[in-house]
Amino acid sequence: MDVIYSLIPGMMFFGLIFLVVLIWAVKEGQYEDMEGNANRILLDDDEDMMERPDDGKGGEANQENAELKQPVERR
Repeated sequence: MDVIYSLIPGMMFFGLIFLVVLIWAVKEGQYEDMEGNANRILLDDDEDMMERPDDGKGGEANQENAELKQPVERR
């Protein structure tokens, strides 16, 4: 029975801390956009990152491949 007298104030203390953190999170806007991140992953925005050979974009590997495909002049 002596243990319960220390557990009740301890649990009330933790409950009060939880309540303060919850109020702080709501005031800071942590719960404003609950659906945004869940839906954002479904958007197909990786087309901008894909290389297209006909648009002239590309890195060094594409430039090296283009140089290799050019005919070599032999004299």
